[in-house]
Amino acid sequence: MFKSFFPKPKLFFLSVLAWSIICVGCWFLFNENIGKFLGFDLSNKEPVIGLGHFYSQTFLFFTSYYFSSIIIFALFWFRYSPHKWQNWSILGSGFIMFSTYFSVQVSVAINNWRRPFFDAVQNALSPEKKIPVSAEQLYDLILIFTEIALLATVVYVITRFFVSHYVFRWRTAMNDYYTSHWQKLRNVEGASQRIQEDTMIFAKITESLGVSIVDSVMTLFAFLPLLWGLSVHVTTLPLVGEIPAPLFTAIIFWSLFGTVLMIVVGIKLPGLEFKNQRVEAAYRKELVYGEDHENRADPLTLKELFSNLRKNYFKLYFHYLYFNVVRGLYLQANGVFAYFILIPTIVIGKITFGILQQITNAFSQVSSSFQYLIYSWPTIVELLSVHKRLKAFESTLNDEELSEIEHEINT
Repeated sequence: MFKSFFPKPKLFFLSVLAWSIICVGCWFLFNENIGKFLGFDLSNKEPVIGLGHFYSQTFLFFTSYYFSSIIIFALFWFRYSPHKWQNWSILGSGFIMFSTYFSVQVSVAINNWRRPFFDAVQNALSPEKKIPVSAEQLYDLILIFTEIALLATVVYVITRFFVSHYVFRWRTAMNDYYTSHWQKLRNVEGASQRIQEDTMIFAKITESLGVSIVDSVMTLFAFLPLLWGLSVHVTTLPLVGEIPAPLFTAIIFWSLFGTVLMIVVGIKLPGLEFKNQRVEAAYRKELVYGEDHENRADPLTLKELFSNLRKNYFKLYFHYLYFNVVRGLYLQANGVFAYFILIPTIVIGKITFGILQQITNAFSQVSSSFQYLIYSWPTIVELLSVHKRLKAFESTLNDEELSEIEHEINT
């Protein structure tokens, strides 16, 4: 699954983790010194409203730092362990991660825009109108938002086009690897499906989840400091009263609670999804044999195979029933949780409408990042089941013992 596309996968991904820690550590410890040495002016700490955010000195410096780190890492691996797909697996992955960072910065730019826009709306709607607001001011702010949205759309389209090619290259690498060992793998149950369908699903889901993880981590880096700073406007939380950094503390508690909850209620789903693929494959295989042989796919055999399929589906439906109930209730509560904890602050009029919008948006961004498992759990379940199938496939190739679940279903 991985060595067909990445050089020395275990060592490669460990080096990715180690190099990421080094680069992130250097950035947080020495970014101002490095920036000044390279001639970047990082003195302006105020948020930039509009497209200027994307060519500010801070943004340009980070972009230069990021691509320099990627190039150094890629050159090392190009020399240490050359690989047929290294341009796509290393440089392509680096580009996808940068586009993910860019999408996070779009969210930051829009969050910066929220405060002046909604403060202007509040002032315009105020009966006293202590601060006059003209229509031109609101139109200008709408135009700024439109510019950011158009830029984000262009980058998104380019990224999706590139990602589509990236996923197909990964699928091609797996396909070439497995078909080169076809004589040994052809007798494995569902071999054709594992090569034709599972490789495509695995590459697509892995890329999607990988991007989501990177997006969540980068969102936390971008919005946690912002949420910490916005905590100065909130001093009291319902039920618990005054605590340090209330917004930051509340989001940590709420997100960890949701994550643990989803793990507990969804623990049985991966194995059931895997069994589901196996019984579907067995039923489909018998029908295919029946097209060419009169003595195959008789009604009794098909009835038994479909009965197995039915039992597993019904069991899957039952476990998804309570999982979706718990997941749905949590996500509904999550939609109003930020407003719930802000009620003591709102009723005393301590924040403006613009600050309220900034807080709720930042809270939503951080909450979604921490709750990555909650939003992605159905996809993770599908990936785990596909991984089990391909892992069993490779166990046959490497003359290894099959997993217990393979023996169970074969029996």
